[in-house]
Amino acid sequence: MEAKYRRVKAACYFSSISMSVIGNLSPVLFLTFRELYGISYSLLGLLVLINFMTQLTIDLIFTFFSHKFNIPLAVKLTPVLAFAGLVFFALTPWLLPNAIYTGMVIGTVMFSAAGGFGEVLGSPVIAAIPARDPDREMSKLHSVYAWGVVFVILFATFFLLVFGRENWQILTLIFTIVPLTSFFLYAGAEIPPMETPEKVSGALAYLKNKTLWLSVFGIFLGGSAECTMAQWSSGYLEQALGISKVWGDMFGVAMFGLMLGLGRTLYAKCGRRIGHVLFLGAIGASVCYLTAAVTNIPVLGLAACALTGFCTSMLWPGSLIAATDRIPDSGVFIYAMMAAGGDLGASVGPQLVGIVTDAVIASPSMTALAETMALAPEQLGMKLGMLVGMLFPLAAVPVFWHIRKSYPKEK
Repeated sequence: MEAKYRRVKAACYFSSISMSVIGNLSPVLFLTFRELYGISYSLLGLLVLINFMTQLTIDLIFTFFSHKFNIPLAVKLTPVLAFAGLVFFALTPWLLPNAIYTGMVIGTVMFSAAGGFGEVLGSPVIAAIPARDPDREMSKLHSVYAWGVVFVILFATFFLLVFGRENWQILTLIFTIVPLTSFFLYAGAEIPPMETPEKVSGALAYLKNKTLWLSVFGIFLGGSAECTMAQWSSGYLEQALGISKVWGDMFGVAMFGLMLGLGRTLYAKCGRRIGHVLFLGAIGASVCYLTAAVTNIPVLGLAACALTGFCTSMLWPGSLIAATDRIPDSGVFIYAMMAAGGDLGASVGPQLVGIVTDAVIASPSMTALAETMALAPEQLGMKLGMLVGMLFPLAAVPVFWHIRKSYPKEK
């Protein structure tokens, strides 16, 4: 039976890589946009917020109205929307030369909507395929995303190094190959049947479940812990620690993705006791954030950013696994609701770092403090931003401790 769905699994994997492109291409280009177009850190962070808030909107729509959609058609058209959004994003400097940021926002909304569809529908498609160990199949899907992050970072870094930052539009157009591949794979694939609530009241009934809200809060914190470092580590390593962009991206950001993929792949191969994994991951991520924020040693900062990837690797998919274990037979609803929580966290955390950084740069008192510490204002701002980012995995520790206790075999 599983062989029957090999093509759709491959399509889901390429869709997951598309989400890697959607979620990580803009952050890699943050300093490029600041250099070429003078866009502030707050507005750069706002692109991330728009990305995840768009996905959050899609998540919420599917949470309550999934029964209104033709699910197989929505799955197959998702890559088309991703392709169109990336093309528009790339062509913005030529189409809207006097409103480049506005064009970026429009493109971001388009491909972020595709990311929302992919996130809400990719996991339940994989879950609907008969498998010996569904939890490990779910972890494998999320590990593909992480390996996609590594590919995006390394390819983008080498491309910009060889061809220059001014050719970022061509880089973006090259990445459209990924959603196109997913589209052609989906075109000839059979989508497995998935359950959806028969009406809105069916979804509303689940909202009374306290376990659901604890799981949503957990993935909110986990999503923020993962995505804040993923989105800002490139700029942080370059500006706060003085590491060149090439080395920072390769040994910091790409290693973050590598560690993210390694953690998820290890769980897919031999993972168990998800409650323990979540609890220890939150503790480890808190330590890594603190280390990255306070150190002035570049190598130690690189290592902290990279190891954050391993520590946060299972916080998002692990929260999803825990939720589906504890709230079975909820179909697309639980995936949409959890995606909403994760996307909310992924939007709040990175935006907060941008706000803190800009606030420090604009504050005369903080500028004076930076001088006494022999730091540039941007360095101090990003370090304080990282300290704020640490609050999310730190808050996740008691949440995941409670989730761990809810598994009798893990007490």
